[in-house]
Amino acid sequence: MIAIIDYGVGNLFSLTCSLKKIGAECAVISDKSALRSASGLILPGVGAFGNAAEKLEESGLDKVIKELVYHGKPLLGICLGMQLLFEKSFEYGEHVGLGLIRGEIKPLDMYVKDLKIPHMGWNSLDIKNAGCPLFKYVSNGDYMYFVHSYCGVCNDKMQLTATASYGIEVTAAVADGNVFGTQFHPEKSGDAGLNILRAFAEIAG
Repeated sequence: MIAIIDYGVGNLFSLTCSLKKIGAECAVISDKSALRSASGLILPGVGAFGNAAEKLEESGLDKVIKELVYHGKPLLGICLGMQLLFEKSFEYGEHVGLGLIRGEIKPLDMYVKDLKIPHMGWNSLDIKNAGCPLFKYVSNGDYMYFVHSYCGVCNDKMQLTATASYGIEVTAAVADGNVFGTQFHPEKSGDAGLNILRAFAEIAG
């Protein structure tokens, strides 16, 4: 069973529907002990990094997530959930993340000057690591749906698994061992997005 972590800042309904559409058993869970029995974890997120990080810390879910990841449980962060995997964010101040991916979250308008912010819409993936199991059922050039004003800057390029072009090469996906993240929304990305979730369901077993 895949646990969709409910910490008060996620769009849980569409993600739940997408997982059920591919036949994956899932449940929305906020109870820390229930997370331990899940085969895999998904960390969604919509909104501001600081507020989300605070909610994770207040609930104690941050410690549980890191503990379970340390013991090998697969984790997928989506959109803000991916950003929370990083060490810190500079969204409205400076905030500490989970530190599972080396790097920082910075304003997209630091790098993109002639395009609209937020970056919203469909962009094709440039897969940097075709061996990443999250891409088992997708191909280079497949389109995914993005909506974000901040972007991940990876300090370890080995953790950067895919980018998308939006004035710059925007971090689209990251991975390190059993930790995965997508800046795009698989649950809003049609069949290609469902294939990302299908691959994660297989990783989670």
